[in-house]
Amino acid sequence: MTIGLSHGGTTIYSSPVLSEQVLVGTREGVVTIARDASGSDWRVTHRTIPDKHISAIMKEPESGLTFAGAFHGGVMVSADDGKTWEARNDGMTQNNVYSLAAKNINGRVRVFAGTEPAHLFVSENLGGNWKELPALRSVPSVPKWTFPAPPHIGHVKHINFDPEKPTTIYASVEVGGLLRSTDGGEHWEEFFSLYEDVHRLMIHPTQANFLYAVTGRGLYTGPEGGARWEQWTRREDEIGGYPDGFVFRPSDPKLMFMTAAHDAPGTWRTTHFAGARISRSKDGGRTWEILKNGLPERMQASIEAFCLEEAGAATAIYAATTAGEVICSEDLGDSWKVIVKGLAPISKAGHYRALTQAA
Repeated sequence: MTIGLSHGGTTIYSSPVLSEQVLVGTREGVVTIARDASGSDWRVTHRTIPDKHISAIMKEPESGLTFAGAFHGGVMVSADDGKTWEARNDGMTQNNVYSLAAKNINGRVRVFAGTEPAHLFVSENLGGNWKELPALRSVPSVPKWTFPAPPHIGHVKHINFDPEKPTTIYASVEVGGLLRSTDGGEHWEEFFSLYEDVHRLMIHPTQANFLYAVTGRGLYTGPEGGARWEQWTRREDEIGGYPDGFVFRPSDPKLMFMTAAHDAPGTWRTTHFAGARISRSKDGGRTWEILKNGLPERMQASIEAFCLEEAGAATAIYAATTAGEVICSEDLGDSWKVIVKGLAPISKAGHYRALTQAA
């Protein structure tokens, strides 16, 4: 088995056994890391497409294909678990890809790509060709979509689907807000009561009306399908005021893990310090504990990719940083270890630049 670890791709996996390989999306392409014969140590086995800064890696289970998106590099597809890649961009009018997702909708696999500027594209033939879903840009807030860093253009940072109604799609626009379509992307609505800097939208696997919105001001929940929102973590919280990574254990969704920087990336240009932490909740996100066994008090680097794989009683959690490290826990967060280091930065767009300068 092989899974992907990236900023804008798949983050929760359910597998028959824990994967032997992880494809890591870096500033210099896709790096494959693999367990050794003992199963406890890891090594780099392949490096591919080094001229691409990878934004998202997604495994499409029905076809077995792996999709990779790249910042200013379009979409690539691999049929051999990341050893070789081909570009599939016919119909993509934007090539700055931030997010990828796929869903079987009405018996057909549809692959979605979110870009900067914030557009949403869909392919119904596994990337053979793409078409835009233009209605995403018909909501009232579009003229206000922006981003703090130049060129100040918003992007589709995350894509997710209702687990019970696959035609219901959520798009998180940074900075713009959370959008929802109930008809496969033909029409969209936005949530005006939610803070507009939305990083990702996660959905309770058995209670589809319970939404978790990870934002630049903390974690919000929408217990009534987003009709109202409650703020559960805040900027001043010790777990970190700028959360991004967010996963739960599929068999026990009350068990959650979240990554957060101490403050927003705008501060990193002067501090060169993200102050990142990983936290765990055992009660569905109401309370959080900071995880430390094998982790520093605060990380200088930012955690820019985060995923969880559950295989029966076994669970592995992976985090990757702007310092080029991959960190893993196989005991539900009780302890952590660096399994690979020395990679190119794992980074959303240019975040790594501020954090690789000397303080």
